Amino acid sequence: MINLKGLEQHELESLVKEEGESSYRGKQLFTWIYQKGVFNFQEMTNLSMSLREKFSSIWDIQEIRVIKTQISEERDTTKFLFQLSDGEMIEAVLMYFEDRLAVCLSTQVGCAFKCSFCASGLKGWKRNLEPWEIVDQFLQIQKREKDRISNIVFMGIGEPLSNYDHTLKAIKILHDPIGTGIGMRHITISTVGIVPMIKKLAEEGSPIRLAVSLHAPIDELREKLLPIAKKYKIAELMDACRYYQSKIRRRMSFEYTLIKGINDDLELAKKLASLLKGMIAHVNLIPLNPMSEFPYHAPDSKQVKAFQMTLEKFGIPVTVRQERGQDIQAACGQLRLQVEKGKICA
Repeated sequence: MINLKGLEQHELESLVKEEGESSYRGKQLFTWIYQKGVFNFQEMTNLSMSLREKFSSIWDIQEIRVIKTQISEERDTTKFLFQLSDGEMIEAVLMYFEDRLAVCLSTQVGCAFKCSFCASGLKGWKRNLEPWEIVDQFLQIQKREKDRISNIVFMGIGEPLSNYDHTLKAIKILHDPIGTGIGMRHITISTVGIVPMIKKLAEEGSPIRLAVSLHAPIDELREKLLPIAKKYKIAELMDACRYYQSKIRRRMSFEYTLIKGINDDLELAKKLASLLKGMIAHVNLIPLNPMSEFPYHAPDSKQVKAFQMTLEKFGIPVTVRQERGQDIQAACGQLRLQVEKGKICA
């Protein structure tokens, strides 16, 4: 049976027309699924009983299953562990801010990029998520929340630009104003820096925010932290970022995870400031969320502050990412890994 979830509005309209029905029925289905979060044809009350029976006999509206949630002690972060139809698991994180609700979504099962401090890649890449599996993370979380989720970050398990087509289709669905209606300016894609795909995304012309995982301002160090850096040197990556900015006219964000004794030296802060000079750029400093699987530690607050002040001295806007959810394995891939190892029960 065809799964309707993961289809855009025009695709649903074409589908119902193929069945001899008016195309506006597709718009009704789209609204029920994505705006109202209804996945049972029998609850779609503006469809006749005969249409409900017909549609349910030929189509399906699949769901991923929430198998575990964990809420941080501060109650500002909730981690969701989902099980997919093939038994694989992925994660999403809901973050509560004073002025908004933001959700961090996964785009792949596992990750092929094996960044040296990230749990997502420890068990390798399994497969890309289908568009509906990406979208349904949002829908499953939204139906559990009374307040509207306003921001989406593709920064969960996996590399969004490595699942480019499915991620972009999910974004189009989530952006549709008769569905969830998330503005493009409230959507962020985080990438380890796949240069050709950054350029391809620039050509889309959509004002999607781009966050680049930099983590080091020099090639030798970045290659130790992110193996992809051996393929795409910093100079090439920065050229792609400038190209993206020239096309989209948006501020670029650069993620920099601070690791004690590795990339937190103030001389590196100066090199980072020099690298970003002339760009409309913002740096997110992220004190490492340590894991027993890696031999790394977070720098103390004094060193974090010194790194921040050095960047600001050279005119680079900086935000120190608030540490969230360490008590609930909120960093990418942590909860999934602990469940798969049997350290936490699902």
